[in-house]
Amino acid sequence: QVQLVESGGGLVQPGGSLRLSCAVPGRIFSRYAMGWYRQAPGKQRELVATIGSGFRTNYADSVKGRFTISSDIAKSTVYLQMNSLKPEDTAVYYCNRDQTVHPLLAWGQGTQVTVSS
Repeated sequence: QVQLVESGGGLVQPGGSLRLSCAVPGRIFSRYAMGWYRQAPGKQRELVATIGSGFRTNYADSVKGRFTISSDIAKSTVYLQMNSLKPEDTAVYYCNRDQTVHPLLAWGQGTQVTVSS
């Protein structure tokens, strides 16, 4: 079973930054568009950023201009750089295939991001 491993979350003050990482098995990383998702308490999981072939990226309006998704082929890792964080960014963040183009894999454990003063 494919295992996705997210890391890099933590507690940060409003306006701060974090970089999340997701280790992706090579056979997945090289063939599929990937995305970062988040789920806040009491809310549905939402797709916030994707990276596809040719490193094309897309972002939810709520994070556009603040978050940047990227990937490192050599490390089979997908990153999410989060700047200018807001309390409403508080959520558990997950990576997975881009659900708009591929079936989802089993979810990893996610990484908690808490934005609070």
